[in-house]
Amino acid sequence: MAEIDGNNVLVRSLKEQGVEYVFGITGFPVIELSMAFQVHGIHYIGMRNEQAACYAAQAMGYLTGKPAACMVVSGPGLLHCTAGMANAQINCWPLLVIGGSTAQDHVGIGGFQECNQVELSRPYCKYSAQPASVDLIPQHVESAVRLAKCGRPGVSYLDFPANLLQKTVLEETIPKQYVVDNYPLTFPDPKDIHDAAKLISNAKRPLVIIGKGAAYARAEGDVQELISVTNLPILATPMGKGVVSDLSPNSVAPARSLALSQADVVLLLGARLNWILHFGRSPRYASNVKVIQIDVCAEELHNSVKSAVAIQSDLKPAVRQLTAALRQNGYQFHNTSEWWATLKKKCLQNETGVKALVQDTSAPLNYYTVFHHLQEILPPDCIIVSEGANTMDIGRSMLPNALPRHRLDAGTFGTMGVGPGFAIAAALWCRQHAPDKRVVCVEGDSAFGFSGMEIETMVRYRLPVLIVIVNNSGIYSGLDQDTYKDLRDVNPATQSLPPTSLSFATKYENMMCLFGRNGYFCQTIPEMQNAVKESFNVTDGPSIVNVIISPSADRKPQQFNWLTSSKL
Repeated sequence: MAEIDGNNVLVRSLKEQGVEYVFGITGFPVIELSMAFQVHGIHYIGMRNEQAACYAAQAMGYLTGKPAACMVVSGPGLLHCTAGMANAQINCWPLLVIGGSTAQDHVGIGGFQECNQVELSRPYCKYSAQPASVDLIPQHVESAVRLAKCGRPGVSYLDFPANLLQKTVLEETIPKQYVVDNYPLTFPDPKDIHDAAKLISNAKRPLVIIGKGAAYARAEGDVQELISVTNLPILATPMGKGVVSDLSPNSVAPARSLALSQADVVLLLGARLNWILHFGRSPRYASNVKVIQIDVCAEELHNSVKSAVAIQSDLKPAVRQLTAALRQNGYQFHNTSEWWATLKKKCLQNETGVKALVQDTSAPLNYYTVFHHLQEILPPDCIIVSEGANTMDIGRSMLPNALPRHRLDAGTFGTMGVGPGFAIAAALWCRQHAPDKRVVCVEGDSAFGFSGMEIETMVRYRLPVLIVIVNNSGIYSGLDQDTYKDLRDVNPATQSLPPTSLSFATKYENMMCLFGRNGYFCQTIPEMQNAVKESFNVTDGPSIVNVIISPSADRKPQQFNWLTSSKL
């Protein structure tokens, strides 16, 4: 009778449950496992760091709606991965992490990389388990994939001791697991929809906030229909951008602070009242604002503030029913209203305030002129990956998205280092689903330092990612060349260089020389635009465009802060 080992049982089970991509770093005890993925037709992408592998896997889960896997070795390999696990869990993205672990007969006596991995993973997971035997592997894989996808998506961790992966059993003893293809939708209570429609109809200053939950739910068609029927003003969270195009006349993003502080009714679609939305509290919001909250997770309802209408439901059916109720009532929020006039006036004022920065193309450059002239030549349907402090925050307003799931950034957890991993996943998704679409990874120089060696992964797998580094020689801000040299030469420099400073105008583009390719060092707008245009002709690997800006470049004066500080 035929025999099969734990590695092949695991891979067959993953394929059975629809897992197509595995990102990871191979080593003991998962070397044979990584090879088995390829034998069974699963895409295995070898990364350079476990964190980046985990970021790539979760981004693939967000883009496809089903979990990809991250494979890591025991001990340090899994511990490196926990940052990515936490990021996926807090972002509510589906992810499966597979960890090799110490052989069971070595536990407790100092086994190689011995670590209590199941318990260490549990705080960052919906599901964390170690199969007790080879024949139980399919059951645990089914549970892990199902829990990662259903309800509010999140992370599952499966732990595989070396002896379990290597053990052989009779193939006929391995049960075939069922596959759940259609997860049931949660529909809203009709009374809640009626109450929400009534509240919106009576509002004088309504506002719709669209979050990345709407993007993940593939609810863009329903949300666009709602806005078309009602003509309500909208704001998008960073990764909610593109569910309704940023170029829509209903977008009041330039008037964000005013819209939040003066709205009397706020409709939340796939967004949470966390720090990104200032917790829904005064003074960022009116003290008497009424919140309509739609969330698939009952525990999220009334979180931070008490909602006037709290609707537990999947987003698509709830939005459809709300649209139908408002349409039936003949509701439309007229452009001639005082609220629309106030919002449009503020949008115009803030857009005018940015123009001077956009038009200033003198060296050293500023963020706004770089982003404006970059946006001029980017394809309108490109996927934009972004991370950094000012690079990411300013880029949110200056680099518009017309399509959903076309912006990936640090997200709810504010994690730095996600950019290259996200970009790798996006490029692989494009290769399979949209070969002509391009991925543009816009990085601060500090952020790029976290995962920059993943450019080797991009070269190895021929992924045409354009990396634009907006280089201000620091974290938040850097030092000009003379000041940097003077302070660096002081002994000891550890007490003279500011904690936010990095080396002045580091030539990150020279990393492309490691692979016999050339990068671009840019100090003017024409240099940057020419470099970007040339980079788009490269289709067999990444390009780096290193744009030097003023170390003191910052946001425009009095720009609305994202983070509400505690006053305790």
